[in-house]
Amino acid sequence: MRQEHQLYHASLEAVDDQSINPSTAPSLDSMVNQSRRNLLKGSLAVAAFGFFGGNLLLSREAVAGTSPLLGFKGVAAQTSSTFDRVIVAPGYTAKAFFSWGDAVLDGAPAWQPDASDDWQAQLQQAGDNHDGMHFFPFAQAPNSRGLLVINHEYINPTLHPQGLTFTQDATGAKQRPIDQVRKEQAAHGISIIEVRRDALGAWQRVATSAYNRRISGMTPINIAGPLKADARMKTLSDPSGTQVLGTLNNCSMGVTPWGTYLACEENFHNYFVNRDAEDYQQRAEHRRYGIGSGLSSVYYAWESVDARFDATPYAGQQHNGHCNEPNRFGWVVEIDPFDPDSTPVKRTAMGRLGRECSVLSLHANGGMALYSGDDSRGEYVYKFVPQGRFDPAQPQANRLLLDAGTLYAARFNADGSGEWLALVWGENGLTAENGFADQQAVLLNARGAADVLQATPMDRPEWVAVHPQSLEVYVTLTNNPERGERFAVDAANPRPDNLHGQILRWNEAGGDPTATRFTWELFLLAGDQPGALDNEGQPIPEHLTGTIKGDIFSSPDGLAFDAGGRLWIQTDSDEDAAHTTNTGCNQLLCADPVSREVRRFLVGPWGAEITGLTWTPDYRSMWINVQHPGISYPASDGTSRPRSTTVLITKDDGGVIGT
Repeated sequence: MRQEHQLYHASLEAVDDQSINPSTAPSLDSMVNQSRRNLLKGSLAVAAFGFFGGNLLLSREAVAGTSPLLGFKGVAAQTSSTFDRVIVAPGYTAKAFFSWGDAVLDGAPAWQPDASDDWQAQLQQAGDNHDGMHFFPFAQAPNSRGLLVINHEYINPTLHPQGLTFTQDATGAKQRPIDQVRKEQAAHGISIIEVRRDALGAWQRVATSAYNRRISGMTPINIAGPLKADARMKTLSDPSGTQVLGTLNNCSMGVTPWGTYLACEENFHNYFVNRDAEDYQQRAEHRRYGIGSGLSSVYYAWESVDARFDATPYAGQQHNGHCNEPNRFGWVVEIDPFDPDSTPVKRTAMGRLGRECSVLSLHANGGMALYSGDDSRGEYVYKFVPQGRFDPAQPQANRLLLDAGTLYAARFNADGSGEWLALVWGENGLTAENGFADQQAVLLNARGAADVLQATPMDRPEWVAVHPQSLEVYVTLTNNPERGERFAVDAANPRPDNLHGQILRWNEAGGDPTATRFTWELFLLAGDQPGALDNEGQPIPEHLTGTIKGDIFSSPDGLAFDAGGRLWIQTDSDEDAAHTTNTGCNQLLCADPVSREVRRFLVGPWGAEITGLTWTPDYRSMWINVQHPGISYPASDGTSRPRSTTVLITKDDGGVIGT
């Protein structure tokens, strides 16, 4: 995820991308002979040998002779700062479909182009900054009717007519107008909208659907699992510790085999402050997650009008006031899209992270794993393995599977092997002596627990994708300019000053998602090919070049497989940065996992992140999100100023996308 819009987003991006992991900088000795070339020729060769050792359910040899997966003609990169369109491969059409401010609830007020809508109107309209999403089909007409569920990650200054208003009180603390804060809270969360094909075959939103729903930063959400009613979840506003008001910073997501949506709370630290320096240092759950420790929260300053976001303990307040409120964010939020009267649930057994996604791998025997990246420099890759197994004949029992299980963090060894380290209290140093009083403490500070277990600090782990046949797992590592400065270069993160990122893939032992060992390799290093020139005609430095076979890109972020085994890659680079001049605007690309060819399918407008990806079950309709377009890309009405927008993509001949 990248925040945009000039100074506002430059400051917020610096916050979101900051290193919170307290790992020390590598020693000089640890960096000797750790160049990219040595890694690729040495330890990664061993990694590749181990990876191709025959554990894949769908072997590469079995498919190497088949027809190419990529059946479309690629489009060119766009490097102009005035580029203001979405272009897609020839033979395809991209159409703006659903934008910030569009009506969600029946009877919602029409969106005002000057952004003068109040917070009550925003609660009925699409939220801001569309991100992860999923299409849930209706069984009777799976390819022509469904529910589109869309995350709204954060807010842009354009939410208000004159941008965000900040003043200061006598102490220097930031102050905000309450109506702005309420509207910002309303613009977070999730939209659920019914969509269907009309008589002419065109997709339309169903304005009067009973399924249409907004979940926001104001929606009551239940707490389930080990931390339900725990003392560390109790606050002045919720002394029971059983219900949270709202979900925030929902980035990517996941789905369950029982038909629910998993919204993931990522950069929740931006919303809170603890002004008591001594107390802050004593609270690992504040410090390790980067909760604000100055006069105001890291950016939003909601605490000036909403006491829940002031996590400072004040004398005489029951349950220490709201100091536990940050503990109630950073969870997986399970939502039943087909029950508009249901209450969403935060599943605490899955652990608390700056979680980017929660992607399912389901074995034929019902064993499950849900993979997550913790999106910050030097954080970890995780998986949660439920204690029980999925059984389609036991729908009610399945609803409880996410409330018990084991959370693991990944260690990527230099020889291409890997292991999942169980975050279990009482084992491997996760004890009271090291700050973990019980299993609840481990889950509450999963980052700190992974530190103790010496998981591998990664270059901003983001989306995960699981191959639909082999269950091979891929993860995007977006970038990390502090690699080599704060974190040691290693086999999985082989470039110092990593400005372009990489994609890793691994295979669980025996093809079993519940296994505790795996083999891994680098799928690709992003960036220009060796020998490429920059926009001034000078050679690109070797440490910025990549290994992409085909169309280049920088900063991989979104990731998903279609049923045919095509790997779709979305990017989130800073177009203004000198090192991205050749990759240009952010993109949607497609890769063949066997040949490793990468082909550019779509390019978005300057200033926008391309994110969110879902299809109908027949893969003939695709939706992606254009988040925070910076210039004149039109919204769903085709005329108003730029807005974050869900875009519908179809093949002109009605065929399967990508073929």
